[in-house]
Amino acid sequence: MNSFLNPNKKPKRNSNTKPIFNPLSCLFLFLSIISLFFILLSPSSITRFTFSLKNSPPQCNPKSTAKTLEFLPKGEKYLWYSPHSGFSNQVSELRNAFLIGSLLNRTVIIPPILDHHAVALGSCPKFRVSSPYEIRVSVWDHIVHLMQNSRYVSISDVLDLSSLKHSVKMIDFRVFASLWCGISMDEACSGSLCCGLSQFTSQWGDLKQCGSLLSGLKYNSDCVYGVTEDCRTTVWTLQPNTDGSLDSFQPDESLRKKKNISYIRRRRDLFKAFGPGSKAHVAKVLSFGSLFSAPYNGSQLYIDAHDAPADAYIQPLLGKIEFLPFVAEILSAGKEFVEKKIRVPFLCAQLRLLDGQFKNHWKATFSALREKIQSLQAQLEGSDKLMNIFIMSDLPPSNWSGTYLGKLASDPNSFKIYTLKESDELVSKVAEKLMAREHGIRSGYYPREIVSMDKRKQCVSSRVLPEVLMYVEETVCSCASLGFVGTSGSTIAESIELMRKNNVCLDSNNS
Repeated sequence: MNSFLNPNKKPKRNSNTKPIFNPLSCLFLFLSIISLFFILLSPSSITRFTFSLKNSPPQCNPKSTAKTLEFLPKGEKYLWYSPHSGFSNQVSELRNAFLIGSLLNRTVIIPPILDHHAVALGSCPKFRVSSPYEIRVSVWDHIVHLMQNSRYVSISDVLDLSSLKHSVKMIDFRVFASLWCGISMDEACSGSLCCGLSQFTSQWGDLKQCGSLLSGLKYNSDCVYGVTEDCRTTVWTLQPNTDGSLDSFQPDESLRKKKNISYIRRRRDLFKAFGPGSKAHVAKVLSFGSLFSAPYNGSQLYIDAHDAPADAYIQPLLGKIEFLPFVAEILSAGKEFVEKKIRVPFLCAQLRLLDGQFKNHWKATFSALREKIQSLQAQLEGSDKLMNIFIMSDLPPSNWSGTYLGKLASDPNSFKIYTLKESDELVSKVAEKLMAREHGIRSGYYPREIVSMDKRKQCVSSRVLPEVLMYVEETVCSCASLGFVGTSGSTIAESIELMRKNNVCLDSNNS
């Protein structure tokens, strides 16, 4: 995909052009080509070649008269990051953004939900990842794609963030982009609150300029600071006493030789790097790349908050962000399916079979389900009692033939199988409700000046309903009173376990 933050392709040379043999002309041509070559290779020149940016964009000019900037809180600073991979990973990154934003007293810009395979980080354990700048560019490109195809859905449209209102400052990306960048976000709107942003503010910016600024490439000053450290070199901590020390996880000798790796991972204190006294502190926007982290080899891949100080602020915040529930519309739909469709105790099986590493582990995945079923059958009274099973899988029922799922489905005397589809009325109604509610816009800062104006318009012409099947399925699984079997290593399974731990479905018994 051609990124609009990358330079245009070089034009092809006309093969019919006759060569010029004048020595001076040849020398001039040669020097020109060499100069152009080095200019195009310079990262700092990408933005200059792609856009005609002003030396001091309005966002970066304290004397700016851009009207939309007046709607933003005076003196506020912001945190932007670039989510990627699957939904569960994006939720994990949001938690880390809340932690960092709260620690640094910055308002977190809430991003949209990205398509599962749209942007990939790479592998931190293998020291093979995209740079923070590359991730920021790829994420921006995909956000524009979502907008242009009327598929924009904020992650706070599906997650209930109301419990964090007094702990973390937030602003929806559409609100921020409209006011700070001066661009119309009508294509990303689903209701009057979002549409109102463009009705009562003037658009003076453009998508290209906004993307360039948030990438943090050119204006690393009091405007935007682009973080350059990633998991190959850095583990961010909340421990100033260990700042600069070596992390316990380093590339082993075989990997160093095989991949010619020279990276050294050090533990860095977040507050010291980006707080008062740092170069980043004065920036209006602190722009990260990936904020994904996970335990690995006794350490964390990128962000380690396990040894955070036991003070009265950080520890309660860590407790609040550990679990971010779905909004009420999603939870209600899942419980309705359980109460009106299943109506009896049931087992939930989450089987991830087609994606990534999971497609090579069908045997182990089915084996775990088989063992759970056999254990439950031994507990059931009477051989004629049906076992009810809800199946959540990326393998469609039309392809179950010849698999363990097909065997279960073909034995109606022993098993009653339940599934959901995106096209089911229950699911599509949830999607419609979410778009009408505008949870994302309501979850963070919104200018009072616009709220007080009753002439808010509707700017939505055609809208693609969001895919919410997975969220409803996870809720159903949280209500499985006979237990839950998840795919080993799946972040979806981890999410369901967390929902069950937090008693999302009050009538369920954790097993």
